[in-house]
Amino acid sequence: MNEKEIGEIRRRVRRDRSNMTAIYGCYVNAQKEIVSSFRQSVGMMSENEAEKYFAVMRRTLSGTIGKNLIDISFRTAQVSDSQEHRFLMDLRKTALQDDTLRMELFQKIISSVNFDDSYLILVGCDSYDVPFKSRDDETQSDASCETYTYLLCAVCPVKQSKPGLRYVSEEKEFHDSGIAQIVSAPELGFIFPAFDGRTTNIYNALYYTHSPKKNHSAVAEALFNVQPPKPAAEQKKSFEALLTNTLKDECSLDVVQAVHEELCQCIDMHKESKVAEPLRISKEQVAMVLKSCGVSQPGVARFNVAYEEAFGFDAQLHPKNIIDNKHFEIKTPDVSIKVNPARSDLIETRVIGGVKYILICADENVEVNGVSIHIDEPEKATV
Repeated sequence: MNEKEIGEIRRRVRRDRSNMTAIYGCYVNAQKEIVSSFRQSVGMMSENEAEKYFAVMRRTLSGTIGKNLIDISFRTAQVSDSQEHRFLMDLRKTALQDDTLRMELFQKIISSVNFDDSYLILVGCDSYDVPFKSRDDETQSDASCETYTYLLCAVCPVKQSKPGLRYVSEEKEFHDSGIAQIVSAPELGFIFPAFDGRTTNIYNALYYTHSPKKNHSAVAEALFNVQPPKPAAEQKKSFEALLTNTLKDECSLDVVQAVHEELCQCIDMHKESKVAEPLRISKEQVAMVLKSCGVSQPGVARFNVAYEEAFGFDAQLHPKNIIDNKHFEIKTPDVSIKVNPARSDLIETRVIGGVKYILICADENVEVNGVSIHIDEPEKATV
């Protein structure tokens, strides 16, 4: 799913737009015991309560594609005949009304999720009459091309509020508020099937994880029998280690600058082009940059092999997962230098008198601890 398609579904997840008749919940304590399971009728909810439920569900369709929103692809054999895919399709077909199937979904999540606190599982089923869009991107709401029926699930930690004083308007006094169980933003979730090309795609699901450092892979495996990609933070560390370990002595400042600049340019060009599909880069694209920097053929070959071992054969990565396009930083054990990524050319390395130095062009204003300083030029020797 691309950003436009995710946005289209996200805008539906509201009481006045969705066709969800009920939201099902399962409250689980830290010992993995079900405290409560319930069916909350959307029609019976107050306006404020409904907005809070839908706001929680809507959060599972937010974030960055590749970091928070991860594409899950089923193998053809899974779609043809597999227990996990058939189970999801049955949940969708029954619109979650089958108690046995719904409890099995809850148990799959409970057995694989690993939270220190209590948590709430929320799931709903919506049917969307997809309006027709003309070639000029004009929506014709009275012309529907298909009905997209999907499951939307959110898993949210439940935190205890701190006791305090609350105002009781009837008594015009403040009294002890006690301790309440508050539902936090979703930590993970999913939508199935995917909405690709503005149509139903039963070969894919979209998996949500709040943290780019942890993707709760055990939950994805339990639900989809698919190993999700590494978390974004782990991808970045793996890519950095690839450059360090495969290029060895050839891993210079110039090489790292070139790779960073190339990926930043790809991100900027993709943004300017307004292409809906997510940007991905391949092993071959990075290898070409390495070659252009003068990295030897053995160094490039080592990088290619290690890339496949780390990410998989023919794996394509989201550039923002492997570089920070907003920052360029140089570190030594005692010094950290942050540079505008667009001006990394201000930095160079040099060996002077056998000592290695990092040089920074400082022709413009220089501040130290917020104080503007003057850099004296050396006096010219007089004859």
